[in-house]
Amino acid sequence: QVQLVESGGGLVQPGGSLRLSCKASGNIFSINVMAWYRQAPGLRREFVASSSLFEATDYADSVKGRFTISRDNARNTVYLQMNSLKPEDTAVYYCTMSIQARAGVPYEYTDWGRGTQVTVSA
Repeated sequence: QVQLVESGGGLVQPGGSLRLSCKASGNIFSINVMAWYRQAPGLRREFVASSSLFEATDYADSVKGRFTISRDNARNTVYLQMNSLKPEDTAVYYCTMSIQARAGVPYEYTDWGRGTQVTVSA
């Protein structure tokens, strides 16, 4: 079983910055994809950014040039540096990871963590 804990959210003014963290713990042999999603009130959860084991990254068009995903494989942690924040970035941010519990078994995506609230408001 693997647990994800997101942190780093808060209230920030438009144009400000935040850095989110998500740490995985539990039965982990290898992690391939680490990804961030977000969900605003009344809307569906949407993709924000992802990073693969070989550090290929992908971003939603709405955050390109403002957000940067990075990872620390030794710490099983993914980060999301968010700059130039806008009110429309307000949401609960969640991470997910594709994890191999032991050598030779398939990678499987984890359950969602509890998320961390990001509010961008003057």
